[in-house]
Amino acid sequence: MTFAFDIIGNALIVVGALIFASAALGVLRFPDAYTRISAVGTAGGLGMVFVVIGALALQPNILDAVKVVLIVALQLATSAIGSIAIARSASLTGAPMRRARYDELEDGT
Repeated sequence: MTFAFDIIGNALIVVGALIFASAALGVLRFPDAYTRISAVGTAGGLGMVFVVIGALALQPNILDAVKVVLIVALQLATSAIGSIAIARSASLTGAPMRRARYDELEDGT
């Protein structure tokens, strides 16, 4: 059973690291601030969750499971809220959007 948890934990950590690597590539390659914010927000939320759950699988116990639940909940909430706040501030300061199809913040609310 420990061998299975080791494989699962290492695989989850590698998946999380790949998500972070793809987000870093996105920051370098995406054309405007909004798509870059999306890449960073996704990596911050999803990548961190994979890494933390993978670490739990490597050394599972109840106390660490409670910590992981708190970390995942706080990370998902703050990553999404932070990404939205940064995108909104970019919109309010007039950061250009490439190929905008619609703008929900255009009315200034």
